[in-house]
Amino acid sequence: MKLLLPITLLLLTQFNLSAQRTQEQNPIKITGIVVEQDTGQPLEYATLVLQSVDDPSKVTGGITDETGKYEVETLPGKYNVSIEYIGYKTYRLSNQTLNKSINLGTIRLNPDVSQLEGIEVVAEKTTVEVRLDKKVYNIGKDLTTSGANVSDALNNVPSVTVDVDGAISLRGNENVRILINGKPSAMAGFGSTDALRQLPADAIEKVEVITSPSARYDAEGTAGILNIILRKEKTLGFNGSINTTIGHPTSSQISSNLNLRTDKFNLFNTLGYSYRTSPGNAFFDNTYTSGDYDRIFEDRDITRKDKAFNANLGMEYFLTEKSSITASVFGRFSDESDLTENESKRYEGTTVTNETFRTEDQSEDDKSYQVSLNYTNNFNDEGHKLTSDFQYSYDVEDILTTIVENNTIPDTNLLARENIYQDETENEYLFQVDYVLPMGDAQFEAGYRGSFEQSVTDYQLDTLNQNTALFTTNLDLTNKFSYDENVNAFYSQYGNKYGKFSFLLGLRLENTQLKGKVASEYDEAALQEVLGSEIDLNFDKNYLGLFPTVNLILELSEMESISLGYNRRINRPRGRYINPFPSRSSRTNVFQGNPDLDPAYANAFDLGYLKRWKKLTLTSSIYYQKETNSFERIQEETGELTSDGINIIRSLPINLSSNQRIGAEAGILYSPTKWLRLNGSFNFFQFETEGVFNDVDYGAKNTSWFSRFSSKVSLPSDIDWQTNVFYRGPSENSQTESKSITFVSLAFSKDVFGDNGTLSFNVSDVFNSAKRRSYTETEFFTSESEFQWRRRQFTLGLVYRFNQPKGKSKQKGQQRNDDDGGDEF
Repeated sequence: MKLLLPITLLLLTQFNLSAQRTQEQNPIKITGIVVEQDTGQPLEYATLVLQSVDDPSKVTGGITDETGKYEVETLPGKYNVSIEYIGYKTYRLSNQTLNKSINLGTIRLNPDVSQLEGIEVVAEKTTVEVRLDKKVYNIGKDLTTSGANVSDALNNVPSVTVDVDGAISLRGNENVRILINGKPSAMAGFGSTDALRQLPADAIEKVEVITSPSARYDAEGTAGILNIILRKEKTLGFNGSINTTIGHPTSSQISSNLNLRTDKFNLFNTLGYSYRTSPGNAFFDNTYTSGDYDRIFEDRDITRKDKAFNANLGMEYFLTEKSSITASVFGRFSDESDLTENESKRYEGTTVTNETFRTEDQSEDDKSYQVSLNYTNNFNDEGHKLTSDFQYSYDVEDILTTIVENNTIPDTNLLARENIYQDETENEYLFQVDYVLPMGDAQFEAGYRGSFEQSVTDYQLDTLNQNTALFTTNLDLTNKFSYDENVNAFYSQYGNKYGKFSFLLGLRLENTQLKGKVASEYDEAALQEVLGSEIDLNFDKNYLGLFPTVNLILELSEMESISLGYNRRINRPRGRYINPFPSRSSRTNVFQGNPDLDPAYANAFDLGYLKRWKKLTLTSSIYYQKETNSFERIQEETGELTSDGINIIRSLPINLSSNQRIGAEAGILYSPTKWLRLNGSFNFFQFETEGVFNDVDYGAKNTSWFSRFSSKVSLPSDIDWQTNVFYRGPSENSQTESKSITFVSLAFSKDVFGDNGTLSFNVSDVFNSAKRRSYTETEFFTSESEFQWRRRQFTLGLVYRFNQPKGKSKQKGQQRNDDDGGDEF
């Protein structure tokens, strides 16, 4: 909220100084500092108002920076001086004769008791800030995130949904770019969000929902960007916190966040260990138009065990008062095992003629490392600065999957045994330079970003030969695929404000190189015959694109604004989507990438409205997006059968001609009384796809919506109670209908140990209803399915803080060189 309040300045009518200025009159400067009365904390974006006594219609002024300082230029004269900051009593100096430059010194503002009830909403609950290119949701005291992970916390952010598989969507679109502290990170995984399930939710300070990204950001992600800002400790001295949780089904976690800050350096360290089991289940009811069986019913029981350790160590060293260098090293090590037991019943007509039992045992050893280096030079206190970043990330995954399938009816015998070996390594180098030059109310930015990533997937399938009792390698599927994605980008943008109107215009130039290479024991001619003559085994593609951005805000009043945004985005295919070798999750289902995939491009428009009252905040928007060359994952029959007569089905990503999405969303933050706080959001959209592939029309039109509601009640004995409800309506694409989903979470908390600790208890998915249900229909088969990632969860947690009591204020002088996009996590 703080960042929006100072835009009061935009409501002040501009002083027409030129008409009154004479040769004898020279401008003077009014300077000073604004802080909070009790704590001495600098108040950023407090507003200084200078009103002419002789002509009250003439008003000028300025706002404070992050250190509470202001500097305003005006003509000599007699003024009424006031300093305003919402939630605080206005400071006034009347009939002041200002004939020369003057420093008004340190001005201390007292809280306005009449507004404290409204202010408490800001301190206790998630709030929203609307900026030119994004919405910022400050994660407040959200009880349901205690003991949860980052993915769980994101599911409480408006516009964002996380499905039962962990896939993150923004306004119903899964093509969203995930950043940590403004950069791609090993903490978020590479093209996967699994790692977010291993990071504690209380590590989040705020989430930036960037549906209309400015030119400063990578153009990747047609849905937009989610930038997760992790907490940074800025208080002088040694401080930290320890967080521990235990739950059922088994879910235990302990993490620490330690910080040592002096005037010369800031040393920070984060450690975390977690162990959890996530029992799940699924069923699939499939019918076929060909093959030996008319219907196959699968009942799956899933058991997961995840152990993970992560550590981050870094130091920020202050070279001068205005420059610093920050270095950090991050590591994550996880050991995961998934056991899926699948009982299948196979029908001829209505009679069960065969039953099988299959176990799929998958173990995954994952190691991620990341080294980051940042240099920041603030040339002055007005925002003139230069930053440069270097980041190297390395990730390696070793996966072994053993599949054993036995006949149980009519006979008991081994049907098949397979071992799948999959090694994936990724290396990524990131170089980035950003320059910011303020020019009064205007600001100019320019920069370069280079991202160079290589991934190598080594896949081998061994099948047991029951005649020889030896495993033989299936050369049709065994391969090694290397994929390079190199992106060089330059950008510049310019922003300014005129009275009530602000704008930010930007242009980004990106060159994308996509390279793929296949290595196999097959000779190239034989391999081409296996995969298909249309498949390009080795490719090197280049794409050059311009990505303009326009973001506008009109301040209707201090508490009301309208925004309009336009941006062009790109969706680059990831390695798995273009790897031409099939891989399979079972003997009857294979996934094959498509190296002919080209990037998709999207043009998006967003019209937003914000209105604040004393106890209520309303945010709303209408959006439209048109995407060309869009990706669609289809299923088709391969024409092949397994040894026991089951059709083998292939999933394949393709470029469809286009899709478009139009929708509207609204969010409300409301605190009718001191003991009750309500938070709700609603998103409605229509999605339409057009395209034909292999003479099959995959066009579809779908209308869906999702909403969430949260209430927080303060009970006697200082106990807080929070309830979260989420609902997502039914949706469909060209082949699959997904049914609605509803789930509820409850949480309770109480501060202990003199407010140094917080004890919490929560229940995730109270009614055990978070299940994905879908129905797929093609010309050759239908499939009705239900999948539950994790059953209802009970969690008990304790957070203990030392030298940073709950609700502490930042200490004076601690604001130096702290930036949301930094590497302090």
